[in-house]
Amino acid sequence: MATEPPATMDRQDKKLLDHRIVTVERAASDLRRGLAVVISEDKSAVLVQSAELLTDLWIDRLRSLSGGEPLVGLTRNRANILRVSPRSGEVALIKTLKYMDSAVIQSMADPADDLMRPLLGPFQVADQVAEAVHEAGLKLCKIGRLLPAALFSTALPTEEGAQWASQRGLLNVTAQDVLNFDHHDAAGLRKITAARVPLAGAEKTTMVAFRPADGGTGHFALIIGDPNRHDPVLTRIHSECFTGDLLGSLKCDCGEQLNGAVKHMQTAGGGLLLYLAQEGRGIGLINKLRAYQLQDQGFDTVDANERLGFRADERIFEPAAQMLKILGFSKVRLLTNNPLKVAGLENCGIMVTERVKHAFPANVHNDHYLQTKKKRSGHLLS
Repeated sequence: MATEPPATMDRQDKKLLDHRIVTVERAASDLRRGLAVVISEDKSAVLVQSAELLTDLWIDRLRSLSGGEPLVGLTRNRANILRVSPRSGEVALIKTLKYMDSAVIQSMADPADDLMRPLLGPFQVADQVAEAVHEAGLKLCKIGRLLPAALFSTALPTEEGAQWASQRGLLNVTAQDVLNFDHHDAAGLRKITAARVPLAGAEKTTMVAFRPADGGTGHFALIIGDPNRHDPVLTRIHSECFTGDLLGSLKCDCGEQLNGAVKHMQTAGGGLLLYLAQEGRGIGLINKLRAYQLQDQGFDTVDANERLGFRADERIFEPAAQMLKILGFSKVRLLTNNPLKVAGLENCGIMVTERVKHAFPANVHNDHYLQTKKKRSGHLLS
């Protein structure tokens, strides 16, 4: 379970926390480069590598380094598609059989060709119950914007995961540091700079940049006009959408929501738009395109995300809450159709005094998408 960082900490503790966050980001970067990392927790340690980037050479290397047969780790959502279930929790560990080379394991992770190979498998659930190190391995794939599927070694022949990793030129990270990453990263957000950015239709706009102390992913705020800090501020939490915001894609309503929010705030005399780096409801742009491909095959937006192994929505609201607090706002009138945003923000200590409707007409390309958000995700579109 992820835990919240302490409310107060001394400088040494803060420095140690920043180092841990950086280590997690380095480990996620190694996975993106096709390398393996060591994840340790208490007396347990395993090698993990992204299934998406797996090679036959690395399968053999994991066998030789750990002295046993590796296991494929999948989220419960993806495992259910392959007709296997975790022994407990949200991670299914699956035995690697003789026929399972890197191409087979990649196909277990990536659903792009599921409909062409409906009889993929059968697969055998491992006798071992997944532990924190396995949950952290799949979480690390998500942090790296990879498919949440990994190849795990058997337990390493030592309790000293960090020393074992160092001797072999591999990075070691603890399971709890990975599982706590999102919360610690959000808590470390700092205001970096601010500048006037006149917008069409909202010329009195200030753009504020935020970044964690460790130099990680940045987020931005647009302050429209000069909203009063003592009154609930009209606020929009907007997840970045490259295809909708920049390209004008008709598959979603994101671009209309972004431009409509700025216009609404200008008309209302001021407001605050929080632009968060949570593309594709938190799964990243490449995985969002994978979800689009599945939608073209007939799956709705929720099924597509879950078929990829993700939750329907991977976003968290701590970054938005932290930005509001830094800017001096504690109460908001939230411009949204998503009740989960209201609950998520309130759970982070921000009072939502009102939900302000923010809906736009459907088109032929996004009507099914909007209906899915209404029926399956509880969005209030009418």
